Amino acid sequence: MADLCREIPKTPTLESIRKVTPHIPHIEIAAREFQRTIAEDDIVALYGGLGRYYSGQGLYFLAEPWLVDCLTLTRSRLQELHPDVATSLNNLAVLYKNQGRYTEAEPLYKDALALRKELLGHRHPDVATSLNNLALLYDNQGRYSEAEPLYKDALALRKELLGHRHPDVATSLNNLAVLYDNQGRHPEAEPLFIEALALRQELLSHRHPDVADSFNDLAILYDNQGRYPEAEPLFIEALALYKELLGDRHPYVATTLDNLATLYDNQGRYIKAEPLYKQALALRKELLGDRHPDVATSLNNLAVLYDNQGRYTEAEPLYEKALALYKEILGHRHPNIATSLNNLAGLYYKQGRYTEAEPLYKDALALRKKLLGDQHPDVANSLNNLAVLYDNQGKYSEAEPLYIEAVAIAEETLGVNHPSAVIFRDNLASLRNAQK
Repeated sequence: MADLCREIPKTPTLESIRKVTPHIPHIEIAAREFQRTIAEDDIVALYGGLGRYYSGQGLYFLAEPWLVDCLTLTRSRLQELHPDVATSLNNLAVLYKNQGRYTEAEPLYKDALALRKELLGHRHPDVATSLNNLALLYDNQGRYSEAEPLYKDALALRKELLGHRHPDVATSLNNLAVLYDNQGRHPEAEPLFIEALALRQELLSHRHPDVADSFNDLAILYDNQGRYPEAEPLFIEALALYKELLGDRHPYVATTLDNLATLYDNQGRYIKAEPLYKQALALRKELLGDRHPDVATSLNNLAVLYDNQGRYTEAEPLYEKALALYKEILGHRHPNIATSLNNLAGLYYKQGRYTEAEPLYKDALALRKKLLGDQHPDVANSLNNLAVLYDNQGKYSEAEPLYIEAVAIAEETLGVNHPSAVIFRDNLASLRNAQK
């Protein structure tokens, strides 16, 4: 049974799930009732395999007890200083990260990394995995300056130990690209995304969950750059591949539905966007529970759609709920908090509630500058929005320098022909014409 569990991949496909499902009840009985007879070398294989079986389907609540038991058993049977304890710590941390339980995941990731360095040395593939995973956690928390050196260390170590043509190297390339994309460093991100995709297609075949990941992530980059015709087919291909390999009810499917809806929303194709947003939200609530960062993202994005359509009374409670959920889960210092503040301020502005909008716009701008740096597209967006608010109140001397700064940042980071850069320039021109 342990050998069968070892064959369960990190992201099990429907085919691998079907293969092992008839054996799961027997494996669970053995894991529950015959713990003392399980060989020490089989603990991680057996319990970790059950964890992957459930978490790989997005059934995180069913995976957790097996991964907790795995950590408990390895600690009691193998003592604290053992590589399998580090693996158990890492696996449980991955689960918590996927559940949005970041504060619980971080100490486990750190303990796993420290233990692996102590037992395996600093130049070992498992150490690279721990570096990558901790970086991924920081990335999800918006702690980009902490994530980048870890991603780079993991990539360098994997290239040294595994060679340049290995799936783990492709994963590191893709993860570093996602970080750059999150920071608005699009020219640095694109070649890494493309390299990771090519490597995955070469090493893993064209029908693999990691290839779908690459399609999705590259599409997000293109969407962020306003390259919508290039983004759409990649999102559609990623969605089809996820459904084929993982089934219709999987967190990755929900994420891609949400991403494709965002693309349609950005293009003004609201009728196509709304059902996808609603599907993603329902699926995320079902699989992840009501209190998860991805659920907050779905609430925010659906609110943006309603906002764009002038359905303000439907948008406002969703914005407020998303903001409260982000603050509860992510704390008050995260890029998503700034986005929520900015979006809610925009809603107030459109309703003529200027005194309510201004402090939120200012808070969003300050937070974005602090977390993302002064030269980020989101900072340009905040500058423009605050300028528009001042502009419409006749505060032209306050608005103009903000427009000028927004235009400069957008043209530098996104290019002069990006939709945002064009809008910001038009806003500045309108202001100057109004003053003539």
